[in-house]
Amino acid sequence: MAKTGTTTQGLRAAIERSGYYPALVAEAVEAAVGGEPVASYLVHQETTFDSNEVRRHATVLVLTEHRFIVSHTDEQAADTSSPTPYATTSTESVKLDRISSVVVSRVVANPEKYVPGTLPLEVVLTIGWGAVSRIDLEPAACGDANCEADHGYTGSSTADDLSLRVSEAGDGPDAVRQTLAFAQSLSEATAATAATGR
Repeated sequence: MAKTGTTTQGLRAAIERSGYYPALVAEAVEAAVGGEPVASYLVHQETTFDSNEVRRHATVLVLTEHRFIVSHTDEQAADTSSPTPYATTSTESVKLDRISSVVVSRVVANPEKYVPGTLPLEVVLTIGWGAVSRIDLEPAACGDANCEADHGYTGSSTADDLSLRVSEAGDGPDAVRQTLAFAQSLSEATAATAATGR
């Protein structure tokens, strides 16, 4: 389930409609947003299955004039550290000029018949701002199959701060559409920020 829009009242209503600890999520998000007007938002709830447990996770993305705010809320079953179930919620506020990449990956069926404007089956939105990077290394080699020399390592570094997957089958077509709309708003805001140097 994903909801998007452009007002503070709409953001609160979307969080409440998600039904996922709305008072907890809304308080955390509203505290992070402060008094800034909301330019765009996306509320996404994801359910996963872990062994015999069902776990829910809510992600709220908010765009203001100067910041990108991300909130994550997870529920946990009772365990050795807590005799009762509990939830954790976190928010991070990122200045728009720190966002280094907004990647939108689209999965479409029958690409040879694709018509512009057709909704993708799945969208993965990846946003990087340098807080988390992943490094994938592997031994380097040369073209000689008999070479025993040490050629060091080769690899790549990938910004991996946030990755959000939304599919038509799992979340519905509106969720895919709303994720694309939020991604476009964020891309336009980061481009405008880069152009003005704010």
